[in-house]
Amino acid sequence: METKQLQVSDLVKIYDGKKVVDGISFDVYPGEMIGFLGANGAGKSTSIRVMTGLEKRDSGDVLYCGKKIEEDYRSYQQEIGVVPQDIALYNDLSAYDNVKFFCSLYGYRKKELEQRVEEALQFVGLWEHRKQSPKKYSGGMKRRLNIACAIMHSPKLLIMDEPTVGIDPQSRNHIMETIKELNRRGTTIIYVSHYMEEIEALCDRMILMDHGTILTDCSKEDLKATYQEQNLLTLEDIFLHITGKQLRDEVESA
Repeated sequence: METKQLQVSDLVKIYDGKKVVDGISFDVYPGEMIGFLGANGAGKSTSIRVMTGLEKRDSGDVLYCGKKIEEDYRSYQQEIGVVPQDIALYNDLSAYDNVKFFCSLYGYRKKELEQRVEEALQFVGLWEHRKQSPKKYSGGMKRRLNIACAIMHSPKLLIMDEPTVGIDPQSRNHIMETIKELNRRGTTIIYVSHYMEEIEALCDRMILMDHGTILTDCSKEDLKATYQEQNLLTLEDIFLHITGKQLRDEVESA
């Protein structure tokens, strides 16, 4: 049996007496590319913040390679990369120094540090713009730099929370090709989005959330086959049928 890389079991997060995440459970296997899908307020981003240890859960467990993440959180941080929904960059530093700073937090020094910074910037197509500060970047370039800061330590699991919000189609396509290449190289990816076309283009497996719960967890082929007899042939139609909601282009608040 294949080893589970990440296990989420009965995860609950409560805000102001409301279960924003209501007992979700799922497993992630090495090399998967999973689409984490849901309308605004479904609980996607909150789930991710809890899973990465950025927020405490109220109950349930998160295990990485069979071990609870709080048992060795330092090692867990070394194994994962997080691309946050909000761009997390220092505008007073150059792109190079941004990546260098985040890379240094993982203990890399001197030649290895410089090598990893260059590789990350080359990978996202920003090496030629490394001396510029993010405040001079377009929205798409900032998103790509955000990704570089998350992958410079070669994480085995990469969690991406709405990495293409508010950017032009050309930048979106560049980022999506970058994500595909990361996955081809063996990185496990959890891709959080409410852009149906991105999930369909990138992911083989989808986890659909609504009101803090998981409505379905299966491959997109199985999902389409389930609703084919009802003449629901697109993922957008299926999502609307299951949840009664349209996917909108705002950023999730919960």
